[in-house]
Amino acid sequence: MHRVARYAWSLPNSAPGAVLAAVAVATGGRAGVVRGVLEAHGGVVSFILHRMVPLRGGASAMTLGHVVLGRDAGCLERTRAHERVHVRQCEAWGPFFIPAYLLASVLAAVRGRHFYRDNPFEREAFARAAEAAPGDEFSL
Repeated sequence: MHRVARYAWSLPNSAPGAVLAAVAVATGGRAGVVRGVLEAHGGVVSFILHRMVPLRGGASAMTLGHVVLGRDAGCLERTRAHERVHVRQCEAWGPFFIPAYLLASVLAAVRGRHFYRDNPFEREAFARAAEAAPGDEFSL
């Protein structure tokens, strides 16, 4: 029952991710479930992550609830530990995660810091992923 509650609480984040995963598959990408998380890559999602994310060079991957979108399979593999931290954050914050993440980015920028690197959600994800043993996926 606890697992169902985590999925339900983070559903407002996962729903748009699931739509984008379906779009990825419909445009030539691939998707699959890895340890309770839907991962999708390729197709239009590759373009979105590469060209439409406001980071130099785009993003390799992005988490929306229990959905992780990546440019390609290699990007998903390389970022798995980092993105699983974001899955946990989505479980903790539920429907408030996306607004809190965006607010944290705005506050970092207003304070003269980098909107991405200095976002506390990202700092936690980078730190926990760096501490993780190889292959550790912060399993569900």
